[in-house]
Amino acid sequence: MDKQRTTREGDLLDAALRAIRAHGLDGERIEWEPAVHDGVHGDARVRLRHGGKAITYHVEVKRTLQPAVLGATLAQLKRLPAPALLVTDYVNPRMAERLREQGVQFIDTAGNAWLDAPPLLVWVKGQRPPDTPKAGDTLGRAFQPTGLQVLFALLCKPEIVDRPYRDIAKLADVAHGTVGWVMPELPRLGYVGTLKGRRRLLNGPRLLQQWVEAYARTLRPKLVLERWQAGNLDWTGKVDPTRYGLLLGGEPAARRLTRHLRPGTATFYGAKVNRQLLIDQRLRPDPAGNVEILRQFWTFDGETVGQVPDLLVYADLLAIGDARCLETAKEMHDGIVARFE
Repeated sequence: MDKQRTTREGDLLDAALRAIRAHGLDGERIEWEPAVHDGVHGDARVRLRHGGKAITYHVEVKRTLQPAVLGATLAQLKRLPAPALLVTDYVNPRMAERLREQGVQFIDTAGNAWLDAPPLLVWVKGQRPPDTPKAGDTLGRAFQPTGLQVLFALLCKPEIVDRPYRDIAKLADVAHGTVGWVMPELPRLGYVGTLKGRRRLLNGPRLLQQWVEAYARTLRPKLVLERWQAGNLDWTGKVDPTRYGLLLGGEPAARRLTRHLRPGTATFYGAKVNRQLLIDQRLRPDPAGNVEILRQFWTFDGETVGQVPDLLVYADLLAIGDARCLETAKEMHDGIVARFE
């Protein structure tokens, strides 16, 4: 485990617990990284006290909560036993409203909070953020864009972690040197170990969680080639994306996998935009449109012909982050983490 990371998150948690004293509460950390169930670990357990009442929460600590990672954060909170508590450095008023609407209890280091554990009720927003370093100041190189491509290949195919760097580089569509600086970081972070002289991927579920968050925040925005608006998305259920040199991702891919999600957006991945798709489906340019094409950033096949790897479908659903997508992502989660066993 990365001791620097756990120290930063521990410091953040302690700062948030100090901040809630302004609301007449006392808080203490009682356990760090407790095992929950089925290999799931929370970041901590804390006990809050007010007026003779004590409440124990399972905690998810999240530095720099942004809309792009909200879906992944909500998915992780849903895997924790109730009551669950989100702890972060700062929740702006708009995000505070969203969390409250979702029923997500939270505290931050500025003193903003939503706690709903009758008879305890705390609702504070609009407190100014403290001066803290941005998340990007502390992330390792493995979680920068090209590093995320390497991690994606390893998560999709854990068995390749012991292969030569040139093989990993080819699958991740990066330079050999990129693998050369990503791989040495992973043992320090607790994600690669050596057994009988061979490298093995460790803590896959935790790495998956960190990857989907960093993907939505850091890599995905750089991949968007173009967006369009479609009158409806019924055609995504029967279109053959390979006709256009594309692979299906996002909600339409999830619908084909789970058979019940009705897409509100359509995502494709490929090397370039094929104009014939625009003509055939009568798409019109729109920077906020419901159809997007992203650059493909890997060179191996997915589990389903014509679709991106299931792990990327899962990441796309979390990046969208609405209730429908989160429910489908939850359905997909266990099958994805099973590959790490």
